[in-house]
Amino acid sequence: MIAISSDRVLEWGGLDLTIFGVHRDWFGNPVDPPVGWSLAIDPVRLWFVATRRQPARGHPDAAPGAFAAGLWRHDVAELFLAAPEGGRYLELNLAPNGAWWSCEFTAPRRRAHEEDREWPDVRTHAETQADGSWITAMSLPLSSLRDRLDFGPGTMANVSFILDSPALRFLSVTRLGGDEPDFHQPEKFAPLRIHDGDLPGSGNAP
Repeated sequence: MIAISSDRVLEWGGLDLTIFGVHRDWFGNPVDPPVGWSLAIDPVRLWFVATRRQPARGHPDAAPGAFAAGLWRHDVAELFLAAPEGGRYLELNLAPNGAWWSCEFTAPRRRAHEEDREWPDVRTHAETQADGSWITAMSLPLSSLRDRLDFGPGTMANVSFILDSPALRFLSVTRLGGDEPDFHQPEKFAPLRIHDGDLPGSGNAP
């Protein structure tokens, strides 16, 4: 799982990041058009970007940029980050309109808190084109990730998607295995590899 390192503070509207594509769903069926994602780390924040050149059906009750539960019932991008030790991990949901949700877990599907709690100082952005193409991004402070997840070289991560609501197709960047989609397998997440600078030959976020 690659994250691009930037020595400058990134800003929405000026992102120029490598975009990786996901072309097949959980069962190996082709996804057309593919969905794109990117992770970036600047001096103070972690960025997660998702995009697709097709209209999305996000949660109908989730306001743009608002914290909202149940986003996974509709089109959504998901980022999972697991601590190097102890089994603790974070799930972040990001809807095409910038609505978002967060939840900490102490073990697979075992919530750290019964009630929903917002991860501190999360910022989201979203843009939709006339043809329905969308790009959305979230950023969160490295300080909170380090304090609560020991974020660093030993971090494990995964990016996943739920698309084409109401039919719901499930995609995972890391092959997690299993007959049915299950993103909550932190022991199978991929090591987060930090790459210094952009990767040549890849697409870029606008």
